[in-house]
This record gives sequence, C-alpha cells and structure tokens, in this order.
Amino acid sequence: MTTKPLIVVKCGGNPAVNAADICADIARLVHEDHSILLVHGGSGEIARLSGRLGVPQRTLVAPDGVSTRHTDPETLEVVVLALAGAVKPKLVAELSRHQVRAVGLTGMDGGMLRARRKSAVRAVVGGRTVLIRDNHSGRIAQVDTELPRTLLRAGFVPVISPPAVDEQGHPVNVDADRAAAALAAALGADQLLLLTGAPGVLADPGDPTSVQAAVRISPTGAPDPSATGGMALKLIAAREALDGGVATVRIADGRTSEPVRRALAGAGTTVHLSAAESPNHSSGREEVRV
Repeated sequence: MTTKPLIVVKCGGNPAVNAADICADIARLVHEDHSILLVHGGSGEIARLSGRLGVPQRTLVAPDGVSTRHTDPETLEVVVLALAGAVKPKLVAELSRHQVRAVGLTGMDGGMLRARRKSAVRAVVGGRTVLIRDNHSGRIAQVDTELPRTLLRAGFVPVISPPAVDEQGHPVNVDADRAAAALAAALGADQLLLLTGAPGVLADPGDPTSVQAAVRISPTGAPDPSATGGMALKLIAAREALDGGVATVRIADGRTSEPVRRALAGAGTTVHLSAAESPNHSSGREEVRV
C-alpha cells in the first residue's frame, strides 16, 4: 500500500481518447494530494507507425470471440517504438507541463511486469481454429511492486506501459488493460479507471446511448457476448482487478473533459463480479492469478 489511497488510471490508445485532458485531470488530483499511477496503451500510434514502416497489422480472434493484436517480431518492434518512444514521452511531458513529477517506465524496468510467453495461441482463421506460433505476446504472471511503490511514496506519477519481460528476459507484448489490472491489484489500489473511446459498456454495441451503469461479470469464462473486441478484454481486465482485491473498477469515456473526475463520480460503467471473491493483497513481489 502507498501512504495515500491509490487510483490507477488506464489511458486507452484509441486516437479519440483525450490524453491531454486525462493528464490535466490527473494533475489536478495530484495537486489535491491524490496518489495516481497512469498506465497507457497506444493502438492508434501503433497503427500509424506500422503504416509508415510498412509492417502489416493482423488481429487474432480467439475461439471465444476475444480479439488481440498479432505480435510477430516486426510488430513487437513497432509496439516498443510506439509506446516507449512516442506515446509515453508525450504523456510525461504533458504531466510535467502541469507541474507533476512523472516518470516513464515499461513493464521491463526493474522486472516490474513478468509474463509467461504463449508458445502458441489459438485463433479462428477462415472458420477453422489454428495455432499461431510466432506470436510474441504473453500473460502477466508476476508483478514486482518495489519500483512503483518507491516512486509513489516519493510523490511521482509512474507512467507505465507494455512490454513485459518473459522467462528468458526478452520483451513480450501484454495487454495494457490487463497490465493496469495487475498493477492495481498488486499495489492494493482503491480504484481502477479504464478510460476508453466509448462511453462505457453498451447494452447494444451499435447504440452509443445504451450505456449500462453497472454490469456483472462471471468469475470465469468469456465475458458477455455483447462485448466484443477491446471491450471484451476490458471486462476481463476488470474481473482480474476485482478478483485481486481492487474495490472499484469503472470503464468510462476518455474523450470527455475532466474524464478522470467524471469516472470517479460514477460516469461510465461500474463492473462487479457476479460472485464474491476474497482479496489477494500482499507486498513486494506479487503472484498474479491468470
């Protein structure tokens, strides 16, 4: 635990997400003596940079319908360049502009996020389930909290993104929402806010006004079939955070003004587990259930 209640904010990589307003909002909260950790993705920048470098992008759709980025070796290079070389410096600079001391990190720094690389992933291609073996992605297995705790206690805002480090010490792509969930659980955060390019979890994906104020998700299995693509992964991340002891998880709109304050006030969708789970808090190096 930090000395103050901790809020973990995930800034989505959708180009529509208002990163500048998120940073300004975080700055106001920090100056009001809140403790904040910022996690970010960068899907828009990854797509832009992939196009410039001529690296094809491919999406893998698992048999349960959850889609993820296919991270072959060339795409992994693009992911690292986009997140650590473009998105993160902009966020750190924006926070610094608001007199917030921010430190940019990846999950590899200090061995903070350790992942098990998937030797093969199942994906549906042409109606058939096949194994993809060149995918350099992984699932977070362990969080070392020493570095972020030290920074938080000193009054810094850690700004964290993938990649993580695998068993052989190599970079491996991990989902940024699930990284935020793992960090929130390991650090004993009070709240996790997943700010995205949607107003929340929609009852009808085609109707942006059908925001659900609250949803319940099963402790196991695939999320609600109405949630597809990135939203399905956000619900999985929310479940992992709740299972790890985070009291409140919200999926909210990152495109509005004051997006963090709005989410803290209850905007978007609050996610609950459909059955009570015991918290999983401790200190130092944490094992993350996957």
